[in-house]
Amino acid sequence: MGTRKHAISDIDTLSDSNDVDKGVIQKRLRLDDDALLSPSLHASVSLSYPSTSQPASHAAPFQRPLPLITFSYNKTRELEFSDAAMRYYVVPPARADLGYGYERWVRRPEERGRLDGLLRAILEIQRRGTGHPLIGVISWRGVMTKWRILTAPYEDRDGWELNVMTKNGTLYFEEFISDARLKEKDDMAPHQRVQTYYGYAFESWCTGSGPDASSGWGGDVDTNVQWCSVVKTKLGDTRIIIGGEVDCAKGRYNGRNDTLVELKTSMSIRGPRDEARFEKKLLKFYFQSFLLGVPEIVVGFRTPNGQLMTVQPFKTLEIPRMVRGKPDAWDPQICLAWGETFLTWIKRNVALGSVVPESVWRVKFTPRVGVDLTLLQEDERREVEAGEDRVGFLPDWYWKEIQDVSGEHCSTSSTKPEPTRSSAATTPSASTLPTGWRI
Repeated sequence: MGTRKHAISDIDTLSDSNDVDKGVIQKRLRLDDDALLSPSLHASVSLSYPSTSQPASHAAPFQRPLPLITFSYNKTRELEFSDAAMRYYVVPPARADLGYGYERWVRRPEERGRLDGLLRAILEIQRRGTGHPLIGVISWRGVMTKWRILTAPYEDRDGWELNVMTKNGTLYFEEFISDARLKEKDDMAPHQRVQTYYGYAFESWCTGSGPDASSGWGGDVDTNVQWCSVVKTKLGDTRIIIGGEVDCAKGRYNGRNDTLVELKTSMSIRGPRDEARFEKKLLKFYFQSFLLGVPEIVVGFRTPNGQLMTVQPFKTLEIPRMVRGKPDAWDPQICLAWGETFLTWIKRNVALGSVVPESVWRVKFTPRVGVDLTLLQEDERREVEAGEDRVGFLPDWYWKEIQDVSGEHCSTSSTKPEPTRSSAATTPSASTLPTGWRI
């Protein structure tokens, strides 16, 4: 039999019987009636901010992330399905200078958070041949965690905006960055630029090109080069595919995420105020690693002028207990419950309100208020496309690939193509699927 085009729903996920631990009692999500659009078209709708002074409204089950594929960006920003850009953890030298090599830093220009690389990875996964159910959300990790959705309940300063599209039952999230904001990020003040570089330099001091690399400078910083992991997971009833950069592996990489490590820097803790500031920062550290299934975070504590003072490892799943009971403690269950509510609300409203297949929605988050969802007009959608070959924010080549696929489920009786030898990236077999996990 011939091959066919694959729907996004053709990426295999865990069976429903393994979605959550048997002992977990799932409280079904309840939304206020006024949080949902009526069947008639509305141009805008709002969702109120969650309370952080009370326990989570419900226990939102979260499925352990399972790696699907890895890929690398090289120095010329070309994507290849290999682990060429992967780095390995080494213990950094004592009192390393985090300003070292600053003048040789190759800094990638700021750009819109396009999904292109992640979408290429998804098509590659489908080309290799996998399974069945509908994928609810496709997003970069940063949108879901580091700055955006899951950590929103505890964000009291910075707002954000997302673009949202839907096709064949799958939601696509892209961070919205205006031209003015892009310019602002590119024109970073000298002091802020140096502070940003300290984090990249820490990564270079902590990594080598192989599992047996010796301690020392790992090479000049080039932010074009990245190694990324793509995983599948599930929050509540929503199956999610997330991609994100991973800093390194500890020891030999086996295709699973249990040896991966995230590297972070923070100011040395000199008193209670510094401690409280660091514990708040741990919220984003935690979710950034939690959503990709990265089990360990190594933090380098530095002086204001960039001298590395101490290095401390943290087990990702143990971090919530570190802040529990503190005056300004954060609760990951509140974040997950909010995330489940948010995704359900988005899915329902976008499905009811989309006018044409290429409709684009804008989500605007206001700290301590909530989120607004608005259907963009034609001129606003053109702004999203930014003169590029796109339908909304999805690239033309991807839109054409999925255009012929209709409905939410496709037959899986077609012959699956054999994996090619063109990629050195590792995709785990279905026999390694873990059971669900929960905080």
